[in-house]
Amino acid sequence: MEHKASIIIPVYDEKRTIENFCKKIKKTFQGISLKYIFIDDGSQDGSTEWLENNLKNIFGQNNLEFIKLDKNYGKGYSVQKGIEKIEGDYALFIDSDLEYEPGDLLHMYNEIKENNEIKVLYGSRNLGSKTQLRRYFLNAIAVKINTWIFNFLFKQHLTDLHTGSKIIKTDLLKKIKLTANGFGLEIDMSSEISKQNINIFEYGISYYERSVEEGKKITLIDGILSYFYLFRSRFIKNDPDILVSLIYSFFIFLFIGLYNEEGVYKILFTTFFTISGLLLALNRRILSITIIAFFVCLGKVIFNEILRFYGIITFFIIGIFISDILIKKIKKINKKNKFNFFI
Repeated sequence: MEHKASIIIPVYDEKRTIENFCKKIKKTFQGISLKYIFIDDGSQDGSTEWLENNLKNIFGQNNLEFIKLDKNYGKGYSVQKGIEKIEGDYALFIDSDLEYEPGDLLHMYNEIKENNEIKVLYGSRNLGSKTQLRRYFLNAIAVKINTWIFNFLFKQHLTDLHTGSKIIKTDLLKKIKLTANGFGLEIDMSSEISKQNINIFEYGISYYERSVEEGKKITLIDGILSYFYLFRSRFIKNDPDILVSLIYSFFIFLFIGLYNEEGVYKILFTTFFTISGLLLALNRRILSITIIAFFVCLGKVIFNEILRFYGIITFFIIGIFISDILIKKIKKINKKNKFNFFI
């Protein structure tokens, strides 16, 4: 049977909600040709047995794929296994804990089908006027901070990075490589999409946050690990030419910051230039970075102690401006795209 889309549903210890969720998602998408992909991530509370005994009765044999993992690998790993089984033009994602409203996912599905420009649509808990229930203030703040950092690093404008409701075109989804096995999935997936120069659209949705007693599983450790995943996705998990530029830029600007400086200036310059160098290297190659570094060194030589800080920063900005002009001219001459590794 040919399906128009697939819906990926990871499950881990959701005995309390899984029956209501399945009935609700089935009723919501009644009449739509969907492949339901359930992944049981090593549940220990009886969810596995319930899924084995009831899924076929609810969704039917032809519309169902049930994957049972032998232990708890994490949400990211579960979703990756589910992606291997997708069919149709779109992959829908939703958690099985009923924090998200299936009806919102249906509205998102209708929206993305009608607009060919949208390849990725996220359900945002921070847009619109849908019903919201928030229980943990710090969780909400952490999501906003992570979202802001992500937007800065990947040039997106999201309001809710860690949403569990999303839709992605399958041809795009099959191009990206996911490696995060746990709750780092959302960062991993969003960063890989962004590296394809794809705009992520958002749609306002409802949200009913569970309490820990009701089964909410994300912890403080997951929040701390999110910063590692952000760093890894932006500065480590890259193409070889970008990695070389990052390494080159880090060491050359580290040297510039440390060289011939004392006290607070050494700390200030080293911190500023190493971080700036890493950010520059994401979109520039060795030649451009070298030109910028040259102007910074020139500023160090020319200006005395009184104007030193402002002079070096000024020459740093001038270096960025001049390097961009020179690289554009070189690229026009370099029509055969030789030496792209350096320029």
